Amino acid sequence: MSEVTARVRASVDVFGGRTVVVVGDVIADEYLFGKPARISREAPVLILRFTEREALLGGAANAAHNVAALGGRVVPIGVLGRDPAGDELVALFHARGIATDGLVAETGRTTTVKTRIMAGGYQATRQQVVRLDREPSGELQPMTEDALLSRLTALGARADAFLVSDYGYGTVTPRVFERVRALARRSGAIVTVDSRYQLPRFTGVTAATPNEAELAQLTGLDVDDERTVEKAGRQLLERLDARLLLVTRGSRGMALLERDGATTFVPIHGTDEIADVTGAGDTVISAFTLGLAAGASPLAAASLANVAGGIVVMKRGTATVTATELRQALGSSAAS
Repeated sequence: MSEVTARVRASVDVFGGRTVVVVGDVIADEYLFGKPARISREAPVLILRFTEREALLGGAANAAHNVAALGGRVVPIGVLGRDPAGDELVALFHARGIATDGLVAETGRTTTVKTRIMAGGYQATRQQVVRLDREPSGELQPMTEDALLSRLTALGARADAFLVSDYGYGTVTPRVFERVRALARRSGAIVTVDSRYQLPRFTGVTAATPNEAELAQLTGLDVDDERTVEKAGRQLLERLDARLLLVTRGSRGMALLERDGATTFVPIHGTDEIADVTGAGDTVISAFTLGLAAGASPLAAASLANVAGGIVVMKRGTATVTATELRQALGSSAAS
């Protein structure tokens, strides 16, 4: 085993002593499975015979679940509706041993649910046919935002890291983000951000984790090779006033850009025969954040995230990676 791999594996052993506060949009990922039966007479559509339903933690809830699966202590901070989906999310957290003290329930708000209709027989690969999203409308109520700030302050005082998971549903308001930054400044905690639509407003953070498409959209540059990825990444680093940028590049691996250092391109871990990318970004930022919180160098933390991402995309549906899986993968990488 190389010295670098040994250091990376040693970081995994420290995960259990680190606390990550995940602030963001908690989502219920619902899967409805059906076996193809016939074509409908009513319209040229496939009829599926319902077989089963599965509900999983999605969005910021998936990021929190990944932190916990990797062995870290996690504190999710987010907003639910007072509805069956919200109750189910709380139950899912509890089933995985994750405390829900940081979740605020708002009357009249819809809990975000992403329902994926999956078609396929028991022995066949199930394919997503359509996705139906139920989303909250409007901004948080003032009393909800106040409750979020109160819980964030109380539960985040001793955090080693803050992970902001923004899916565009309004949880991470400017006041909430400013409180995250204030708490992090006070304690020296790391702040990482994954934002689907509004990354430029999350400035002054430790690290951000856009994908290539988001990088291109934010900079207006084509990012079809390493040279242009680095050029666009450097622009975004300056714009965000961030220390690190970890760009996920799908089958081409990742690019780590350090504000005061080098740009490193990390090749994909494992095969590029990907099974499912659902929630892979949550896994990447969770492993990266825990790695940084555990004292790993930026490149070592990026390597951890790369391996974790390579594992999770081989799993169907919204999934997590465990510390054991990560250690085994690092061991096999060292042996190969």
